[in-house]
Amino acid sequence: MSETIQAGALYVVSTPIGNLDDITLRAIKILGGVDLIAAEDTRKTKFLLDHLSISKPLVSYYSHNEARRVPELIARLKEGKSVAVVTDAGTPGISDPAFLLIRSAIEIDIPVIPIPGASAALAALVVSGLPTDRFVFEGFLPVKKGRRSKFEELKEETRTIIIYESPFRVERTLEDITEYWGERRVVVAREITKKFEEVVRGHASEVLAHLQKTNPKGEYVIVVEGNTNDFTSERE
Repeated sequence: MSETIQAGALYVVSTPIGNLDDITLRAIKILGGVDLIAAEDTRKTKFLLDHLSISKPLVSYYSHNEARRVPELIARLKEGKSVAVVTDAGTPGISDPAFLLIRSAIEIDIPVIPIPGASAALAALVVSGLPTDRFVFEGFLPVKKGRRSKFEELKEETRTIIIYESPFRVERTLEDITEYWGERRVVVAREITKKFEEVVRGHASEVLAHLQKTNPKGEYVIVVEGNTNDFTSERE
């Protein structure tokens, strides 16, 4: 079905999380047809556009300039310009600043159109082997303030839990999972769709032991089994 780019519409475009072949045909058409692309990292997006032989105006839109950039982008949309928002990788609005722009557009009845595609959270979930019928996405957990209370809050969560983590804190997070939640089944996926993709499954301490031997690198998704009341925590 042919699709015409809508004037004054905001397109939320998912992009590959690693393997560039994961770009959808629809995403290519939208990126090539809009008037402007708002990108979390213009350098990374320029690399993708060059790969697709697409040349479009780019504007940076990230957490440190969103308060200033959102009114500018909304003004362009009100002028009738079509705008695509993209993140570094994956689906905009998931643990990135696209949310503020999307909400601002909705508040003044600007059309917001999703262009589905890759998501590291869902990719890790479906290969985890843990229940996928009910899950909760927590994104990045607090680093300091509120971290303990967040773990205590999630302790009784019965749904599968999905967490994003950096290579610098993944070991600490697995230690906290064991301490607060006990020896649950955990799956850690890194560099999904990339050359060094790795999925490690086991109980929390087993996965931690593996990471301690391998020097964590890349971005991580941690998938944790929900509370089935069968776990023993060191805190109890």
